[in-house]
Amino acid sequence: MSYAKVLCVGLVGVTGHLVEVEADLAAGLPAVVISGLPDTALHEARDRVRAAVVNSGQRWPNRRITLNLLPATLPKFGSAFDLAIAAALLGGSGELPLLPLEGVVVLGELGLDGTVRPVRGVLPMVAAAARAGVERVIVPTGNAAEAAVIPGVRVRAVDTLHRLVSFVRDGSPLIEPPPDAPAPDPVGPDLAEVAGQELGRRALEVAAAGGHHIALLGPPGAGKTMLAERLPSLLPELDDDAALEVTALHSVAGLLPPGGRLLRRPPFQAPHHTATVPSLVGGGSGLARPGAVSLAHRGVLFLDEAPEFSKGALEALRQPLENGRIHLSRSGGGTEYPARTQLVLAANPCPCAKPSGDAYCECSPLARRRYLGRLSGPLLDRIDVQVRLMPVRAAELMASVGDAESSATVAARVAAARRAAATRWAGLGRRLNAEVDGPLLRRPPWRLPALVTAELRGRLDSGSLSARGFDRVIRMAWTIADLDGRDRPDREDVREAIQLRTGEAA
Repeated sequence: MSYAKVLCVGLVGVTGHLVEVEADLAAGLPAVVISGLPDTALHEARDRVRAAVVNSGQRWPNRRITLNLLPATLPKFGSAFDLAIAAALLGGSGELPLLPLEGVVVLGELGLDGTVRPVRGVLPMVAAAARAGVERVIVPTGNAAEAAVIPGVRVRAVDTLHRLVSFVRDGSPLIEPPPDAPAPDPVGPDLAEVAGQELGRRALEVAAAGGHHIALLGPPGAGKTMLAERLPSLLPELDDDAALEVTALHSVAGLLPPGGRLLRRPPFQAPHHTATVPSLVGGGSGLARPGAVSLAHRGVLFLDEAPEFSKGALEALRQPLENGRIHLSRSGGGTEYPARTQLVLAANPCPCAKPSGDAYCECSPLARRRYLGRLSGPLLDRIDVQVRLMPVRAAELMASVGDAESSATVAARVAAARRAAATRWAGLGRRLNAEVDGPLLRRPPWRLPALVTAELRGRLDSGSLSARGFDRVIRMAWTIADLDGRDRPDREDVREAIQLRTGEAA
C-alpha cells in the first residue's frame, strides 16, 4: 500500500476545520513534498518527522513522498500536524495498519527524539472535531486535560511516537486523561478594601450589572486602580458557552493555566501603557494571534494611565468596543476573534497629577486640556460611565475595612440585576443591557415615556449629548432600574444615568 490518510484539525483564529492528512509514496528520487497551503512550521515538519520516525526505531521509506493536507484551499498553520503526518507516512509505507486510526483525530508536535509535545489551541481543535462528528481524538499528554473538557469525545493521550505505533500495531493502551481536579476557590482583591469613594463604588456596580464601559478620572491615590481591579470580583461566573469561548482564546494564545479546566472566572487584562497596537488588538507574523482585547473577552480590559497609551493603540479599540468582534487581515490570511469586553479607563486629570487635586495643580488649563485630549471624543463617546473621583479624606482612609460592603454583597445585587435583564431580553438573543441595540429601546414596548426622558432629550437637542450617548444613557437607566428592582426606569433613573455619563455625579 502506497497511500494512507489520517485525520487532523487546522485552526484559523479560534475556528477549527477538519483536515485530512494524505500520504502517497511513489517510485523516484527520495524527497518529501508538502502541499495544501502549509506555513513555515509545516514546511519544517518533514525534517522533524523524519528524525522522530528514525529515532523511534521505525524504517524511513526512501521513496518520493507527497503529503497533502485537505482541503487544499484552507491555510494550515503550526506544528499540530506532525503526529498525523508521521502516522500517515508510516501507514502509506506499509509499516502500520491504520485501521485503528480510522475516524480518529490525531494531534501533536514531534520532537526529534520522537517525543510528542503539547500544542496551542487543542480545545477549539477538539471542539471542531466534535462538531464534525468525530468521537475519538489522540492528543499529547500535556493537552489531555484540556481536550477532555469537550463532552461527547473520547480522549486518549500519547507521550511518544513509539507509544502511538505500539497502539496501532499491537493494541497497547494509550494514556488516560488525568481526573478533573476541583477548581481552586477564587482569591482576589475585595471591594471592602476600597476606602470611601461611594460614587466610584456605585459607578462600578452599575457598570458590572449592565456590562457598561467605565472611565475613572481623579488624582493619584483616589482609588482608581483599586476599583478597576475589583470589577471582576463583582461579575458572575461564566456560563458553559462563554467559558468555552474564553478558554479557547487562551488556548490559542498559549496562556491556558495548568490543569486544562474551563476558565469560569471573567478574565482580567491590564496591559502596560507602552503596549503596541498588535498587542492590544492582535497581530504577529503569519496568522494574527489574539490581543489583549480578545483575551479579555467576557471579562475586563483595564487601561491604567490611559492618556499615556499611544493614540493609535487607543483608537484601534473603537471598532471592537462597538461590535464586540475584531477582524484582523494579514498577507497570510484573515481571521476574526471575539472581543466583547468591558473597558475600564483610569486617568489623572493633568500631567503633574498632584495627589491633592486641583488645589495644588501646577498645570495650565491648556496643559490639562491637552493631556485629557489624548482620549479622543469618539473613544470617550463609547464609554458609558464617566466619573470624577475626589481625593480620599483621612476619616475615610482610617475607617474600618469591615464597614464597607464586600464584593460578595455587591456581586449578589449584580447577579440579580443581570438575571432580570437576561429574562427581559431573552427573546432578542441579548443578555446584558449594554448589548441591546439603541433603536430597539426607542420603539414600543421598550420606549420610555416623554416625561421620563425630557431632560435627556433636551441635552440631545442642545448638542451636549450625542445620539450614541442618548442610547447609552437609556441602557444605563435600565441597569439602574434592574439594580433597584423596578420593571422600568423612572425619571430619577434617567437622571442618575445622565450624571454617570457626563461626569456630573457627586
